[in-house]
Amino acid sequence: MKTKILKINPKRIDLAKIKIAAEEIKKGNLVAFPTETVYGLGADALNEKAVAKIFQAKGRPFNDPLIVHIADVKELNRLSPLPPVPG
Repeated sequence: MKTKILKINPKRIDLAKIKIAAEEIKKGNLVAFPTETVYGLGADALNEKAVAKIFQAKGRPFNDPLIVHIADVKELNRLSPLPPVPG
């Protein structure tokens, strides 16, 4: 697979380029992106093959956990529901 480089101006975000990156993630591919301090490597956290690609790309052992970013508390509850509070 050929690497695609999408230059995005943070002051004027091109949503078409964001959509391209999102489509790559949906296909199970990896996306690199800058953060405040380092570059991140992202993939669909619910796609086992995509997650394996991150471990492989980083040369990271599978028992070394990864960070998962989520949009909001609703997504947290969907991915990891809290047990009921005893009443």
